[in-house]
Amino acid sequence: MNSNIYETLGDEKIRLLVKHFYLNVREEPTLRKLYPEEDLSGAEDRLYWFLLHVFGGPHTYLEKRGHPMLRRRHFQWQIDQHLRNSWMDCMLRAMDEVAMETDIREALMNYFVKVANHMVNS
Repeated sequence: MNSNIYETLGDEKIRLLVKHFYLNVREEPTLRKLYPEEDLSGAEDRLYWFLLHVFGGPHTYLEKRGHPMLRRRHFQWQIDQHLRNSWMDCMLRAMDEVAMETDIREALMNYFVKVANHMVNS
């Protein structure tokens, strides 16, 4: 189903999802403190490229960053259940801002829950 997500949503809606996610992150102190820079555009680009890749779109992430290695890239932060829940809340609210079919929304939710659970390391 992940490859169908890109075909259905396309670049524009995935970019919009990421934009809304980081608007939510800016308002969530628990997550915001993980980004020392004021400008979150670099983080936005990295998440956008990653989502394009995992949802069946261009492999820009691999070209620019290499293999995702999500746990390894995030291991420097203690990710507990509270941080996981804050991240999920920001992503779910972002999903509410992007028009999409129910089956695509469910596929996104399933993917994000699986990844968020996988990232918990404390």
